[in-house]
Amino acid sequence: MEELGARERAVLAMERRGFAGPGAKERAIREQLGLAPVRYYQLLNALLDDPRALAHDPVTVNRLRRVRDTRREER
Repeated sequence: MEELGARERAVLAMERRGFAGPGAKERAIREQLGLAPVRYYQLLNALLDDPRALAHDPVTVNRLRRVRDTRREER
């Protein structure tokens, strides 16, 4: 199985961080990754279904999957 690319690893690393204040995460996404927040979340959602991401960072991926599943159930 291939490893994740640098951008995919950076997206998962961003999700492990904590952010203070409104807009801090979106600002960090733009400044550090050079991505629009919408594109970032598209990539993140795709990563949650990627077995390579699960192998790379199971704690973060499983936490985000639970959050995603809860939000889907609430709709």
